[in-house]
Amino acid sequence: MKKTILLLLVLLSNAISVAQSQTQRTKEFNLENNIALQGYDPVAYFTQKKAVKGKKEIASTYEGVTYYFSSQANKAIFAKNPSGYEPQYGGWCAFAMGDYGKKVEVDPETFKILDGKLYLFYNAYFNNTLKSWNKDETNLKKKADANWKKISG
Repeated sequence: MKKTILLLLVLLSNAISVAQSQTQRTKEFNLENNIALQGYDPVAYFTQKKAVKGKKEIASTYEGVTYYFSSQANKAIFAKNPSGYEPQYGGWCAFAMGDYGKKVEVDPETFKILDGKLYLFYNAYFNNTLKSWNKDETNLKKKADANWKKISG
């Protein structure tokens, strides 16, 4: 009986911990109505090398964050390795994260795949931050990684 109670307490503690980490993720991610990437398909960036709008009918939620997909095939690919398709820095602008450690909105059609990871960039009002990122990518990536660690805890 004591073992059963102890096991239940451990499971409850783990469930609370998972729920808290999911809540933290959704607070830190760039989401609109809990949808990542403004509804763009995370897998298409890698397989089609372009931004493709997903469909709300083909959705999947990973650790509290919901993604839309353009096809069932892409949803199935995502399900096998969800963390491999998530955008870096919670989907915020990689340049801004590296340059001054701030969460800045992105244009989901302005992106770069680097070392198998998806990076998004702000691109509006004649300011395409992907161009600035490319000029000092190594340094900015290092800074962005450190800044995101501080923000996302």
